[in-house]
This record gives sequence, C-alpha cells and structure tokens, in this order.
Amino acid sequence: MTELGKYAATVLAAYGVSLALLVGIVVQSVLANARARRDLQEHERRG
Repeated sequence: MTELGKYAATVLAAYGVSLALLVGIVVQSVLANARARRDLQEHERRG
C-alpha cells in the first residue's frame, strides 16, 4: 500500500465515509426500485 504518512488516518477515514455513502445510495436505489415496481404492479392489477 502507498505510504500515506501522517495523513493515513484522514485519508482512510475519507475513503471509508465515501464507500459507506456509495453503498447507502445503492441500497436506497434498489429499495426505491422495488417499491416502485410493487406500486406499479398494484396499479396495473386494479386496472
């Protein structure tokens, strides 16, 4: 791994926060898609 020196903790924390946010966005998108599909199916079922 690249030598980060005295900034290692800051850089790794920034990577961790970024990764957590990206995972959160993906999870939120998947859940919203599932909810939209469910709502669309219900709407189509009702006619």
